[in-house]
Amino acid sequence: MSASDTENRPSNFIRTIIDTDLAAGKHQSVKTRFPPEPNGYLHIGHAKSICLNFGIAQDYQGTCNLRFDDTNPEKEDMDFVRSIQEDVSWLGFQWDGEVRYSSNYFDSLYGYAIELIEKGLAYVDFLSPEQMREYRGTLKEPGKNSPHRDSSVEDNLANFEKMRAGEYKEGQACLRAKIDMSSPFMVMRDPVLYRVKFVEHHQTGDKWCIYPMYDFTHCISDALENITHSLCTLEFQDNRRLYDWVLDNISIEARPHQYEFSRLNLEYTLMSKRKLSALVEEGKVSGWNDPRMPTIAGLRRRGYTPASIREFSKRIGVTKQDNLVEMGMLEACIRDDLNANAPRAMAVMDPIKLVIENFDGEPEILQAPNHPNKEEMGTRELPFSREIYIDRADFREEANKKYKRLVLGNEVRLRNAYVVSADRVEYDEQGNVTTIYGQYDKDTLGKNPEPREGRKVRGVIHWVAASHAKPAQFRLYDRLFKVANPNGLEIDEALNPDSLIEKSGFVEASLANAVAEQAYQFEREGYFCADNTDSSADNLVFNRTVGLRDSWGQG
Repeated sequence: MSASDTENRPSNFIRTIIDTDLAAGKHQSVKTRFPPEPNGYLHIGHAKSICLNFGIAQDYQGTCNLRFDDTNPEKEDMDFVRSIQEDVSWLGFQWDGEVRYSSNYFDSLYGYAIELIEKGLAYVDFLSPEQMREYRGTLKEPGKNSPHRDSSVEDNLANFEKMRAGEYKEGQACLRAKIDMSSPFMVMRDPVLYRVKFVEHHQTGDKWCIYPMYDFTHCISDALENITHSLCTLEFQDNRRLYDWVLDNISIEARPHQYEFSRLNLEYTLMSKRKLSALVEEGKVSGWNDPRMPTIAGLRRRGYTPASIREFSKRIGVTKQDNLVEMGMLEACIRDDLNANAPRAMAVMDPIKLVIENFDGEPEILQAPNHPNKEEMGTRELPFSREIYIDRADFREEANKKYKRLVLGNEVRLRNAYVVSADRVEYDEQGNVTTIYGQYDKDTLGKNPEPREGRKVRGVIHWVAASHAKPAQFRLYDRLFKVANPNGLEIDEALNPDSLIEKSGFVEASLANAVAEQAYQFEREGYFCADNTDSSADNLVFNRTVGLRDSWGQG
């Protein structure tokens, strides 16, 4: 690795540990893993872990495995497996070799369980789940030994084989580690290693009716894959004691080490997969990829880019300190990305017609830059016709001097086009303005109008030509919750009723074949992308990714 590569690395305590390990010769190379459970879609918190594990592997010319922690088949699904692979690839990372599964190691795990039994370090217990909780004790009181704890090795081997053979019902028997029921760490009070589950597995079918627990599986899987640095979030800090105990007591050479960092907590959303699943199941959102969800699939559909999420993960850093990250930080990352890279276009979401009475003949084709600061992005054709649509909010019959848009009797500049006036209006039966009539100054394309007494061009507004405009739906997404920290509140109490507002209007002709997920800055409106599920050439649907500025922060 070159000196410049080292200098450009983000610094954090995990990288300091890795630098020390490599310098001391503890490891010759770095090998990490990302081990999601396939029981839901990944969210922005998982993106932080993905960027950390894969980013470290990239920076140190190491490797990173993608391994599914698939030890709980009743909650797992191949749809989740596929979505997770898509998310990791979309974020710009590639795992080492084939996708791995903890279930690949079920035979080995079973063998190590037998080894613990033979060493007198594991036993089959017949306490009911309720009794087990009672025997476990509390944080202030030690637990007490199960009456089955001192069963003979022979009995335990026989009973474990019966578990595997399906001779015990679910909840009737389990395999527990024999550690210390008086340990101050609850995780060390004879934790369950295996339980009976009569569930078909998406990888192993009906081969097994016993499944290993996460804490038993994870450390052994890391060791079998020769992982050097096993990175996880702080809630697994106490579990490191069990991680090490298992590896200390089985005949396995590799000794990975677990390191913990703080999980991501983000304002105005939830990071609990269980609670996110409830939102989906209860119909509070349209699915796991609803653009209001903090899932990677939802963020992608909303218009977030891989680069913006990687940048966000870089900015928040890696520490051991829990904190609540401002939503504005995530939104700033996508604004910075799209401001620099998104082509410009025009859309009118609340249209009102402006008839330019002194315009005759066929529509005129104007040229407009795709980006004001990047000539290399080229130009697009912008039809200009006798009838155009402007936004209803950009016109008033009367207004004070602070209003910088079109006012009856005054003029305004059309973006990338001419100066127009508003001379008269038509009303409907309710007294609402339905049509504006005006003139255009044909000498103002690309230049300022000729000055004359009393003439004031009040500002610049966006528009689309009625002759070429394409109908479109606009989904104005906002934060899913109205409170910064919805944890602990009832979901219905915390939900933002304005998290989705739908409008119908028009976009300029250049967007007729907008590609799904292609981002645009709709001038003066915000950043939008074509929906990757519902949008088509016959039914254009655009999702608002984020506004042009942080309106929440201003409030």
